[in-house]
Amino acid sequence: MTDTSWSPQLAHIAGPKYLALVRALREGIRRGDLKPGAKLPTVRDLAWSLGVTPGTVARGYQIATQEGLLEAKVGRGTFVSTQTQRLGPREPLYRHTGEEIDATPDDLVNLRSPQLPDVGQTKALQWAMEEAARSIGKTYLQYPGLRRDAYCREAVLDWFPKDCSLASILNADDLVLTHGGQNGINLVMQTCLRGDRPGVYIEELAYPGFRHAARLNRAEVHPVAIDEQGMMPDALDAACRKHGGQIVCITPDAQNPTAGRMDVARREALVEVARRHDLQIIEDDCYTAPVTGLPSFRVIAPERSWHITSLSKTISAGMRFGIVAAPEGMGEVGRLATQHSFFGLARPITDMVARLFESGEAMRLRYAAQEEMGRRLQMTVQSLAGQDFNWLPGLSFLWLKLPMGWRGSTFARMAEMEGVLLRSADEYVVQDGQAPNAVRIAMAGSVPEERFRTALRTLTGLLERMPDDLPV
Repeated sequence: MTDTSWSPQLAHIAGPKYLALVRALREGIRRGDLKPGAKLPTVRDLAWSLGVTPGTVARGYQIATQEGLLEAKVGRGTFVSTQTQRLGPREPLYRHTGEEIDATPDDLVNLRSPQLPDVGQTKALQWAMEEAARSIGKTYLQYPGLRRDAYCREAVLDWFPKDCSLASILNADDLVLTHGGQNGINLVMQTCLRGDRPGVYIEELAYPGFRHAARLNRAEVHPVAIDEQGMMPDALDAACRKHGGQIVCITPDAQNPTAGRMDVARREALVEVARRHDLQIIEDDCYTAPVTGLPSFRVIAPERSWHITSLSKTISAGMRFGIVAAPEGMGEVGRLATQHSFFGLARPITDMVARLFESGEAMRLRYAAQEEMGRRLQMTVQSLAGQDFNWLPGLSFLWLKLPMGWRGSTFARMAEMEGVLLRSADEYVVQDGQAPNAVRIAMAGSVPEERFRTALRTLTGLLERMPDDLPV
């Protein structure tokens, strides 16, 4: 079957022409205009018909072929794929690791993930629950709906400090409420990803939740090289030219795990690449570092940036409350995705959170928790004096580069044998990636101070001796 006369209209599609061509191919196949097995025009014929260069058409065909939409047959031409679509990435969604997610045993100090100190959250949550219970009415008998959480979205605008650039441009209609930051990442991918085996770009050392969300959405993860500031624009551009992805995940203010921070020039350069390749940007701000004065991606590229934050690192991880600042005009789209996924947050959660913010308790708790975690960070910095590590004031973790002779996995294993849990660099790389000899140390705000100091002394003691007698 042939269709060599096919010539799409690209003028109405924004962005680079090669991406416009890929979109036209997707739409043509979806609508049935291009049947399985249909032969497409040659690169030169289509380029002449569209008034573009042959390289533009070749690039569009290449991306569509990588997505499984087309098949290139040597000596015969390019055809609409007749093969069954591939339903997922090479990396499986389920992999048994033997690691449990239960509470930390009493004889271990958990420095794997930040542990919040109780600076009044318990009493505040109890009060908010009681206040919410007093107002139970007929609204609890209805589904949350697209707009019934507007009162809570208005209240949580305070989460964005008045002296940050983001606060000045956001309104309640821009916000989408989710079950924590991880759910927010997954929701954005559900909203934006399209086609068979779409591509997601992440930093070569990155928060594992990006990988988990990509696998859940049957996407292929492509790592991008980083330096001391995080993702490198030239590396992202090269990856886009090779793979043709749809989303890039970036942590500009508190790169997890390396504690890097991007300057304005780096942010603007990454936005330029994202616009060139029509990428959506997921901006992870869940560690909510203190205001830096640096513009968020949502400020620099409001048409394509999804800013994600949550209450987990400063108020309550158990509440599972996240906030997504959607791109301009996309808030309703994001809320529609929540409705299709879980009908929106439960009314008791939005009632409690709204009361915490309206009373001022949420922000008081946030800053009190950050102050206590900052004290723990200063203890850790002082304890590791003389070692090579990265840290930023206000973060609840630091990145320790190990001395010669140590590997991250070995150091983490030996630390566990002495009662301290850490995250090795291995946990932040993609499958088959190269991990540096480093570990991430998180602040345990819930552990008694003396026990926390003892854990730090354990780590410094390990660093002072070489791993000559490794466990077998």
